[in-house]
Amino acid sequence: MNPPDALMTVTERPPGVMVRGEGSWLWDEAGRRYLDFVQGWAVNALGHAPPEIQNALAAQSGLLLTPSPAFHNRPQIELARALTAQCSLDRAFFTSTGAEANEGAIKLARKWGQRQRGGAFEIVTTHGGFHGRTLATMAATGKPGWDAIFPPAMPGFRKVPFGDVGAVAKAIGDETAAVLVEPIQGEGGVVVPAEGYLRDLRDLTARRGVLLMLDEVQTGMGRTGPLFAHQADGIEPDVMTLGKGIGGGVPLAALLAKEAVCCFEPGDQGGTYAGNPLMAAVGLAVLERLLDPAFVAARLQVAVRLAAGLDRISRTHGCLGIRGRGFLLALRLATPASGDVVRACFERGGLVNAPRPDLIRLMPALTVTASEVDQMLELLSDALAEVLPGSRTRG
Repeated sequence: MNPPDALMTVTERPPGVMVRGEGSWLWDEAGRRYLDFVQGWAVNALGHAPPEIQNALAAQSGLLLTPSPAFHNRPQIELARALTAQCSLDRAFFTSTGAEANEGAIKLARKWGQRQRGGAFEIVTTHGGFHGRTLATMAATGKPGWDAIFPPAMPGFRKVPFGDVGAVAKAIGDETAAVLVEPIQGEGGVVVPAEGYLRDLRDLTARRGVLLMLDEVQTGMGRTGPLFAHQADGIEPDVMTLGKGIGGGVPLAALLAKEAVCCFEPGDQGGTYAGNPLMAAVGLAVLERLLDPAFVAARLQVAVRLAAGLDRISRTHGCLGIRGRGFLLALRLATPASGDVVRACFERGGLVNAPRPDLIRLMPALTVTASEVDQMLELLSDALAEVLPGSRTRG
């Protein structure tokens, strides 16, 4: 199939055009079915085309698409209340993407620094961290080489090793307004910090009088276990950003903050589609499903099954183990062959992701079934056996 020559080239894509999805499955124009453990990069929390989202879109689209951000709308108010009720944060601002939410967090930190820390504007971030593709969020991101793509890079970001609280302490100075980290680095390779990292960061930032901002765009909305990943550590951030799973496949993200940090004035922040009722109605439907106790119990059980299966595969094929939590997991390869493994899975009708040359990332829908997990594990094992000859006899 010829590539779509009217599209700008921004990423490599396999041949074929996807036309339909249902739950954990995608179909292309040729009618071929794929078991999807990428789900839009952890976006489709409830899988493809879930009835909850279909119903919410149909009902709200017949009432009001957007009155403009100059007016209140009921779904936006209800979603803000529902989210803040589930965490320690007090107010929400809605955007369309996680990058916009992080951009808003950066602006909020700088405005807060002007008012509370004598003009402080710097934000400490981490090597390997990922916060988006706007100019500011790229500058905040710790991906190697990104500071040279669109020079000059926006100043005001100081990067330290992920998981190193001592390095954060050394980086905080008079001009520091905030520390921004992911609870688990997603694009950086599903890197889980040592036990106590977030708690120590919370203690440090509180003592030094700077904000702790958590980027939960990928880890939030039940992806790693609890509704928000930081809740497993029992801490309260000053600012949190959400995206991906919050909309279950529609463009929705959020910036949440404690009351004392909410210093935006009229005109400081906005967006044409910010908090529009169509997307907010979907967010409410997704959140309602994610909070259902029976759904939570089933999800956690299947996540344990997936992790156990990946661990078996790792030992069978001589891999280096797995890392991650919940439904954000990665298999570490002993060689830089992840691209070949992704292609071998694709040829077998399975979709997985390779964020690093030696890493396979799996981000299934939170609705994935035990049977679908078993199918993916078998498919992945076969792909590894093809790419890594003799691997079944290892370990």
